[in-house]
Amino acid sequence: MNSYLSALKKDQLTLGLSVPMENYEVNAPTMEDQVERAQQAEDLGFSALWLQDVLLEDPTFEDPATGQIFDSLIYLTYLASHTKTIALGTAALVAPLRHPLRMAKEIASIDKLFPDRLMLGISSGDRRKDFEGLNIPIMERGEWFREAYHVFQEVLYNEFPDSESRFGKIHKSNLVPKPSEQIPVFLTGYCQQTLDWVAEHGDGWMFYPQRPEQQKETIKAYREKVAHYHGDVFRPFFMPLPIELTEDPNYQPEKIPAGYRTGRHGLRDLLDEYQSIGVNHIMLGLSKNKRPVEDVMQELGEEVVPFFTNGGKKDE
Repeated sequence: MNSYLSALKKDQLTLGLSVPMENYEVNAPTMEDQVERAQQAEDLGFSALWLQDVLLEDPTFEDPATGQIFDSLIYLTYLASHTKTIALGTAALVAPLRHPLRMAKEIASIDKLFPDRLMLGISSGDRRKDFEGLNIPIMERGEWFREAYHVFQEVLYNEFPDSESRFGKIHKSNLVPKPSEQIPVFLTGYCQQTLDWVAEHGDGWMFYPQRPEQQKETIKAYREKVAHYHGDVFRPFFMPLPIELTEDPNYQPEKIPAGYRTGRHGLRDLLDEYQSIGVNHIMLGLSKNKRPVEDVMQELGEEVVPFFTNGGKKDE
């Protein structure tokens, strides 16, 4: 297993940021100054940056955002070339919409070019217009996902495999490059599968934001399934969390869609609660902030990130 464990540790919470790092609650993101924000995030000690996989703009979708505008893997490579150590993650590549052989080639190439920095999240997808555009039946995405997952794993780690699926035939041919070691794959949601399938096949689980008391039960059920299939092993649990950080550091957490409006003290208490129930990594989304995002990032980096560094808490 690669050194993704530097960003994910048992019984400890680490913090990442969703890309783009800008205010875009109403209008589409401009994608300006993102290299500078990525470098700022790295300097401040955030452990990872996370990119969405959205193909088409769909104004009718419940979340009309178009991701970070650019293709996930192309933009990930671009940001990796302008940073040094921060992990770069996909949350998440839509496996049924990406040919598994091509995806394996792209992922192995990124892993070779930027060793130990890729955090690979995959999903079954839910944006109908993307499926229609590629002529893939959205109601069959669970089956497509399973088959894509197995082809991806087979060609990535086996030499000259014999493989035949809806995606094509591999015979007397081989995918290069091969990764130096296993690339962890983190599943997002249920991927149209069962919790048993997720626990058996994934190296970690990304699940949707819930209040701590609800998320605690979700994590408990997941960990029990992991123990059933793998014994006493570490499988990290991730969740996104949109936040609006207020000027007032003492502003108490107030619910907003999928996240919270809060001052930094309330945010630290909230994140500490998520850590206590077993969340290993939170992807903070900053799009809803009214303040300049670089200022919000600076405050988070100085006053919140150190609170969780090395398992310790920053002194008041």
